[in-house]
Amino acid sequence: MSLIETMKKRQSVRSFDTQNITEIDFKTIRDYITMEENLIGPFGNKGKIELIQVTNNVSDKGIKLGTYGFIKNPQGYLVGVTENSKYTLVEFAYVFHKLVLFLTELGIGTCWMGGTFSRNSFEQEIQLGVGEFIPCITPIGYPNQKQRVFDKALRYVVKADNKKPWEKLFFDGTFENILTKEQADLFEIPIEMVRLGPSASNKQPWRLVVSQDRKVCHFYIEHTPNYSSKLGYDMQLLDMGIAMCQFELACRELNIEGGWTVEEPILKLPNEQTEYIVSWNRY
Repeated sequence: MSLIETMKKRQSVRSFDTQNITEIDFKTIRDYITMEENLIGPFGNKGKIELIQVTNNVSDKGIKLGTYGFIKNPQGYLVGVTENSKYTLVEFAYVFHKLVLFLTELGIGTCWMGGTFSRNSFEQEIQLGVGEFIPCITPIGYPNQKQRVFDKALRYVVKADNKKPWEKLFFDGTFENILTKEQADLFEIPIEMVRLGPSASNKQPWRLVVSQDRKVCHFYIEHTPNYSSKLGYDMQLLDMGIAMCQFELACRELNIEGGWTVEEPILKLPNEQTEYIVSWNRY
């Protein structure tokens, strides 16, 4: 299946069928998250992903896992574990989103959750090392087609389908010049995949500047002031890892060869909330 088509159709699923995930699918997931190559980000940082099977939202250890009523009938959870620093968070989200897309292709529903779950209950379930914490989780299960009304209502509340237009997100050479689809050249589809990606509260904090020779795409984050500050980490850095994942996988499918570097260009930033993250260089 085309990963670009998978990115287009992926949606957050909050209502799951009561049918258990098959052992074959659970084994496929376990195999994926135990392969080291699937856990390493673009710059070599490695995260951990733990699989928890549940019955009535209670784990095999008897721990009730809390998601504040947002999730119905999950059959399990995938729990992310990493360190709380800028690039470990970005890289971990890149890794975690690749898993989300892999599950989408299997027909398994997911929903990125960074704030609307009880960290304490999940911390009781898994072993955290020194300096590690849980940045995100996703419930998993087969989507409940009969309860799509519930999901659609939540999507409306969080404005999940209201994606910002190109002129708000993407720029040509400098932040003063808007980039249109027609001007994006080979990067048009990878950039559109960034636009369609999920983000915390649908804030879409990514800002991309494409070099005038169309060989480099610089990724910036426009921080939402005080967003997630009570959680003790910058949740919007996860959004940047998601953007990187969507962009790179689209490039691969389109045979656009390139790689990631951290080399900040000399550009006038539009505001003090904007911060450079990474660049994609076309070979």
